[in-house]
Amino acid sequence: MLDVLWAAASFVLAIGVLVSFHEFGHFWVARKLGVKVLRFSIGFGRPLLSRRGADGVEYVVAAIPLGGYVRMLDEREGEVPADEVHQAFNRQSVWTRIAIVAAGPLFNFMLAILLYWGVHVLGVTGTRTLIAEPPAATVAADGDFRRGDEILSLNQHDTPTWQVLRAQIIDDVLARRPLAFALRDADGQVRRVTLDVETVRLDPELMFQDLGLVPYQPEIEPVLAEVQAGYAAADAGLAPGDRLRSRDGEPVGSWQDWARWVRAHPGEVVELGYERRGRLQVARVIIGTEGQGENAYGRFGASVEVPADLWQDLRAEHRLGVLQAIPAAVAQTWQMSVLTLKMLYRMVLGDVSVKNVSGPIQIAQYAGYSAAIGLVSFLSFMAIVSVSLGVLNLLPVPLLDGGHLLYYLIEVVTGSPVSERAQIVGQQVGLTLLAMLMGLAFYNDIMRLVG
Repeated sequence: MLDVLWAAASFVLAIGVLVSFHEFGHFWVARKLGVKVLRFSIGFGRPLLSRRGADGVEYVVAAIPLGGYVRMLDEREGEVPADEVHQAFNRQSVWTRIAIVAAGPLFNFMLAILLYWGVHVLGVTGTRTLIAEPPAATVAADGDFRRGDEILSLNQHDTPTWQVLRAQIIDDVLARRPLAFALRDADGQVRRVTLDVETVRLDPELMFQDLGLVPYQPEIEPVLAEVQAGYAAADAGLAPGDRLRSRDGEPVGSWQDWARWVRAHPGEVVELGYERRGRLQVARVIIGTEGQGENAYGRFGASVEVPADLWQDLRAEHRLGVLQAIPAAVAQTWQMSVLTLKMLYRMVLGDVSVKNVSGPIQIAQYAGYSAAIGLVSFLSFMAIVSVSLGVLNLLPVPLLDGGHLLYYLIEVVTGSPVSERAQIVGQQVGLTLLAMLMGLAFYNDIMRLVG
């Protein structure tokens, strides 16, 4: 219950900041260009808080925290006093209207730059880019990658952490660029290896399987720390302190080996050898099953104790100076913007699964998880979502900022506004598309929860 409340609070905080910044862009530019603002609302629906400022604007916090809006004086929405007509949005030049509408998404990109600047100055802590033994028949296995290699750079971009490396790989594979790595082996020797990615699937869920690039993990002794009641381990009589020794006569080398085998064999029966207080014993274990169909995976129902210093040598921190962080933040915002567009394009082509579309439930989970890790992680999460909001709002879909910008650009070319009939049809199409997108996002969220 506390996890749910934490995730909800983190989500509301993140979305509140991102939406406020977006709407403030519209608000600030409108005011600067002489357009009268009537209401500034964070959220939709019934107002929870409302206050009229000295500037005459009604400031509102509404019940549904999934967006917001700025209501401006407009003759199309009601009667406008004759002495205020010059302040109406619809009476402004097309370039003024373009500036006001574009300001929201642009402020999201500015916020992302600010957030990424803070991330780089505070320092990003992650995992060093050491790789495990690439699985057989993968691109990395055929490309002379070895267990313990550290990836120093990719296509001349430094890769200090796995988070940086993954984003760079996705960007390059979507563009079908060969991956030129600089690798350092366990003896400190540096070599260069280039991988061809023409046969690699573009869906991020499948991309890394085809590449075979797996983070290195130090082996963990298969000694049980906790056993959960009602699951396979407890039903077989296993207890904390038991050391796993064999599976159907085959040695269990590490906890990772056992965990991988369990996940791939839901519902199977195995003869498990284990050691308890120096004595070898055998138990018949029926591996539990989670999920259904293709999403089914095995569950053992036990955890292992991980030494506190086990990961110490794998930690990496990437920190920049105050001035150095500025171009890095701009570059990262640009990279994430382009990557978002590429993902959307590949979804339209069918190369990337629509399962990658996330709704508010999963975003809330990510918000809570990132906030629990620490400030830098939460700032990174907010930066990614801010970029996504900026990109999505610029798409030429009616009802979004990009749809309005499309109308105004047509007006620039033709010299006359888009007809009211065409705008009504566009709004209906846009509403349908947004409803379908939200339905897909909620469906994906629910399937992740139940699967």
